[in-house]
Amino acid sequence: MATQAHRNGSLSAVSLQGFVLVGFGGGVETQALLFAVFLVLYVVTVLGNLTMIVIITLDAHLHSPMYFFLKSLSFVDLCYSSVIAPKAMSIFLSSSKVISFAGCATQFFFFSLLVTTEGFLLAVMAYDRFMAICSPLRYPVTMCPMTCARLVLGTYCGGCLNSIVQTSLTFQLPFCSSNRIDHFYCDVPPLLRLACADTALNELVMFGICGLIIVSTTLVVLVSYGYITVTILRMRSGSGRHKVFSTCGSHMTAVSLFYGTVFVMYAQPGAVESMEQGKVVSVFYTLVIPMLNPLIYSLRNKDVKDALRRLGQKHSLVRDGGQ
Repeated sequence: MATQAHRNGSLSAVSLQGFVLVGFGGGVETQALLFAVFLVLYVVTVLGNLTMIVIITLDAHLHSPMYFFLKSLSFVDLCYSSVIAPKAMSIFLSSSKVISFAGCATQFFFFSLLVTTEGFLLAVMAYDRFMAICSPLRYPVTMCPMTCARLVLGTYCGGCLNSIVQTSLTFQLPFCSSNRIDHFYCDVPPLLRLACADTALNELVMFGICGLIIVSTTLVVLVSYGYITVTILRMRSGSGRHKVFSTCGSHMTAVSLFYGTVFVMYAQPGAVESMEQGKVVSVFYTLVIPMLNPLIYSLRNKDVKDALRRLGQKHSLVRDGGQ
């Protein structure tokens, strides 16, 4: 049966049995340390992004396009770290480290969808700041609630399209050489190494689509912030210039971290071969960046600090009234 499946170019016996996620090397102590590190990163990620979502939802002062996009970013970060971290932590403590074929395909699909969505969303956020700073009079009309909702929906549609293409191309390959994925989650580069068929098309599609997405979204970001920088330098108000620079600086930090690590992993020749480097880079954009985003956007943000204080005061009043 397995031979016939392989001859037909469909799923091989290895695929049907599932895969083994190798994760990182090392003994029991190393695996326990990795579990602890991943747990801390994931808990901080969940708390930080949930806090941002709750604050922006409950505080009417934050019901603006910029915070609508920030809430969307927090939701995406929360989801895609949740697609990776729990399974990764389970393999650190498990001796089998097995993931089923369907589980691997599902994890890959949602990870690809959410990471691509985040890339498009960061470009949309840059465009939003461009409209707010460079065309403030037209901003309320241009970035109305319906437009914002459509832009976010568009980021998910783009992410879904890329994910469908990548998933269908990757999981139609016959995996007959081994079932050991040299990674801590299911991703394109380590899966392509297990295929016993020509993967040139898959690699071309991966580099092509990822390169196109990264180049196009980076171009939107650079052009937007280029115009923003020129507009800021023309401002007469020193305090206004500082506030805008502070906001845009945090955005640029998040964008640079995300695009830089994704480019290293997917959009450069030789990325498929450098798996040890890939694992470290993957930890950065699957857990570290989703953890940092709420801190980058909120720690130096006066509006978010004020919203937190107002929510704290409301909670105190309710508690005192109940007593």
